Amino acid sequence: MTDPARAETVRRSRPVRVAEAIKEWVVEKGLAPGDRLPGEAELIARFAMSKGTIREAMRLLQAQGLVVTKTGPGGGSFVGEVSQDRARALLANYFYFQNVSIDDIYQVRIALEPEAAASLAGKLDESQYAELETIMTAYEHPAEDAESERLQHVASLRFHGTLAGFADNVLLGFFIGFMAQILTDLTVYKRLYSKPNHELWREGRCHQLDLLGALRAGDADKAREIMRDHMQMARRLMEDQEAVVMKRFIAE
Repeated sequence: MTDPARAETVRRSRPVRVAEAIKEWVVEKGLAPGDRLPGEAELIARFAMSKGTIREAMRLLQAQGLVVTKTGPGGGSFVGEVSQDRARALLANYFYFQNVSIDDIYQVRIALEPEAAASLAGKLDESQYAELETIMTAYEHPAEDAESERLQHVASLRFHGTLAGFADNVLLGFFIGFMAQILTDLTVYKRLYSKPNHELWREGRCHQLDLLGALRAGDADKAREIMRDHMQMARRLMEDQEAVVMKRFIAE
């Protein structure tokens, strides 16, 4: 019986296979971002591939942000480091045509964000609290029009992305930040901010203030409970707002 993984490897183009082999070699050698990669001649010899295949493989790695090429004195190819923003942008491309709904996003947020909040109880320093509180000043007062509603909504999601970024669990922080990003994109795309939602603003801001209090007190259970309530409230109000917008769209 054919091994599916091996069959998939065979189906991939030669440059793609070489790019994967280079990545594996970088990991095996323990190279870090900024470390110099072997020159083209050495790569040709090491992977027993033609110059064209090696160049195409390196172009693929450059497109992924995993290889950086510099020209001039001291130039060459170096191990690149993919930023979180770039990684999220690349991942967002996958979901672009997947018809992701608000309910899909909140199902994930409800599963992840309460645990992230609990893990941070009693662990933030004053500069981190100050950063979160500064974000909250952007929605200190209720929105007066559609544009301020949009800006406040984006700022509120930035609060969640920033908080998640403080987590020791890099995967948890990344995916929560990604959920905040695609929710921002989705609400802007669907124009869910077309009318100020003062109930969402009031309850959401109160939850965030209570959450900061629980985090300062080191109360993990309370932080988890507040964040779960906040996520459930936000999902309900966002779905209601989406329904209103869609009804208005159909009527028009």
